[in-house]
Amino acid sequence: MRVGTDAIAVPQALVDEPPAGRSVEKSLVGRIREMSIAERIKLALRGNREARMILVRDGNRMIPRFVLQNPRISDEEIIAVGKNRSADDELLRTIAANREWTKNYQVRLALVTNPKAPLVIALRLLGTLYESDVRRLAKSKNVSATVSGAAKRILLRKTEGGR
Repeated sequence: MRVGTDAIAVPQALVDEPPAGRSVEKSLVGRIREMSIAERIKLALRGNREARMILVRDGNRMIPRFVLQNPRISDEEIIAVGKNRSADDELLRTIAANREWTKNYQVRLALVTNPKAPLVIALRLLGTLYESDVRRLAKSKNVSATVSGAAKRILLRKTEGGR
């Protein structure tokens, strides 16, 4: 166990990144479930990739927010959270509010295509997408009708302006 400046101990195996190719221990989910909220918060802030991906789906709404504050979280993990259709809208708002993350095109695309993303965010980011993706969104049944309609209006404006 690793002990920091506080009294909350987190297993070292859940903090250090495992070597590439090593499989995740099957009892990891069970070990995390047995932890107290304080231990899970500390793990969310310091844990490795596997622990973060489990904690981002935690039932307690606070835990995923702390996962996003982990300094080691990667763009790939942010994209996965953005694509996650069961992600809390507050998580999606947090991602959209971070300029470093929204500089990544895949993050913006994940947020716009996620039906749980707040409409204000999806509509704001829609204008930053490539025309091919806007075309796909205009035809998509997996996004809200508002986003699909806005995508159709963007395409209509582009075709009218091009004549």
